[in-house]
Amino acid sequence: MPLNFGKAEFVRSAASPEQFLRDGLPQFAFAGRSNVGKSSVINRLLGRKNLAYVGSSPGKTTQINYFQVDRRAYLVDLPGYGYAKVSRAEKERWGRLMERYFQDEGSLITTGVLIVDIRHKPTVDDMTMHAWFRETGCPEIVVANKLDKLKRSQVEPALALIRETLELTAADTLVPFSAEKGAGKEELIRLLNEACEKP
Repeated sequence: MPLNFGKAEFVRSAASPEQFLRDGLPQFAFAGRSNVGKSSVINRLLGRKNLAYVGSSPGKTTQINYFQVDRRAYLVDLPGYGYAKVSRAEKERWGRLMERYFQDEGSLITTGVLIVDIRHKPTVDDMTMHAWFRETGCPEIVVANKLDKLKRSQVEPALALIRETLELTAADTLVPFSAEKGAGKEELIRLLNEACEKP
């Protein structure tokens, strides 16, 4: 039975590995640059305006936030990277927290969702996060957000650049998405449901 993404609630924020959820439910881990619209993508998926915090300045997600979907899975909002105007020490703390999450044996990532900006070539930080997802061995979905900012003729070349930069193969999944307009939402929900059903 497909997950009801409209039935979601915030469960907890984890600022340290002791607070990670390890109850065996599938975890969809969402990662992306601070200004890529990660919270907006999550809110669009869940059909809510402000469930995931959307800041006026990027970099507001400083902990790992867990949202339970349909009481059967977690959507995990990871701290944004690369842009936020915070101290080096704070960035390093986020980095260590993320690293511990990826290495944690109990908090199993079922699927990684890497959000990139369709208008730009993926950054070095995007490529690092992509590598982290690969190293966990979990399936990864690359979501190219801000589709509404491009003309139709620009979409394919933009997607081709993302595929080339991240070295995606034909077997890898790349979803053009607009958190603003909702394009790609049904496709992403379908993919997450498929991932959830895999043994």
